[in-house]
Amino acid sequence: MTQRATIQCVHEPFGDAFYYGPERLSDRFEDDEQARVDSGFSKSTYLTVLERLEHEASEGKRVFIKDIDHYLLPPAGKPASIAPSLRRIKRGVGTTTNGDDHSSANGVNGATNGTTHTNGHATAPTNGVANGTVSNGVTNGHATNGVTNGVHEVNGHGTNGTSNGTTNSVSRRAYPYDTPAEAGNPTVMPREIQERFHFAFLIRDPHFSVPSYYRCTIPPLDEVTGFHNYDPREAGYDELRRHFDYLVREGLVGPRVATRPDVKVESCGAKETVHEICVIDADDMLDSPAATIEAFCNSVGVQYDPSLLTWDTQEDYDFACHCFEKWRGFHNDAIESKALVARTHKRARKTEEEFDAEWANKYGPEAAALIRKAVDENMEDYLYLKQFAVKV
Repeated sequence: MTQRATIQCVHEPFGDAFYYGPERLSDRFEDDEQARVDSGFSKSTYLTVLERLEHEASEGKRVFIKDIDHYLLPPAGKPASIAPSLRRIKRGVGTTTNGDDHSSANGVNGATNGTTHTNGHATAPTNGVANGTVSNGVTNGHATNGVTNGVHEVNGHGTNGTSNGTTNSVSRRAYPYDTPAEAGNPTVMPREIQERFHFAFLIRDPHFSVPSYYRCTIPPLDEVTGFHNYDPREAGYDELRRHFDYLVREGLVGPRVATRPDVKVESCGAKETVHEICVIDADDMLDSPAATIEAFCNSVGVQYDPSLLTWDTQEDYDFACHCFEKWRGFHNDAIESKALVARTHKRARKTEEEFDAEWANKYGPEAAALIRKAVDENMEDYLYLKQFAVKV
């Protein structure tokens, strides 16, 4: 976000379609049509999000998308089929197979990417860990999953609305979609669109991401965020792992692993790709921010400069406030931060009993039990992804 001359950052765009639009996958606002309308995104579809990314790329900058990966997958492990607005797209965002769609975009060449942090929104961790993405040293949110990046060389523009009649209605729910599924694809986005992105990933230990997100769904923060209940399905680790495996299996990332010549994913039979696997663990980044961000930049093709770690100007502050306005309350700590600096001491290890006592003290025994259940359910997927994390 500090590199505005060369990089255009887009903050969690797919949440518009996931939570509020006619193709919404989430139940969070299903019974609150007014909230969907008030969001300003009640007509957003996966196609309109992609069209926005094309527009953002029109200045010739590389587009960096920080997003939550589970926005691309149906929740709770439900089967996926292609989003109605994308169902006829073949070569690009607006290219159709039979002329029924009148879209004309030539494809998003960029990045999207996953995050699992709990909630689908970052919640402002200590010190600026980005949620799902290391946005060039800018922190925002707490989280886990995905760094997205690189949309460029995009042209064209797209369609109005979506393609199957379920679209312009604010209250009519489209999911489950009456559209074909792609074999092995766990997302609602066709493979041909995904291959135009350069995926990288940010993960965070559920012991920290789950309670961080929980805090944003209870008083007093819930009045700011608009998220009035905690939904453990929004943790997103399962979705990120399944999407990660799909990207590796399809040869869209890997099998080489950034900074890890000792690690190679071979069991899936993936072919060699241009994009190596790049996974950043939030704790590693907070322990060694400069080296970790440099490794990330080297992996995804961004010129590293130490200035990426500092955003201490009024212009940077105003820009961050503007970018984070959509998800109010989730990025407060990040907005008030000025740099990504190394922790003076590595995080002290806690026993599971100490974690339970901390959560009970902060949120009460019932909430602590809920947090514990969510943490336990997501640890296996987190540890699976962590084995690919960069080492510096």
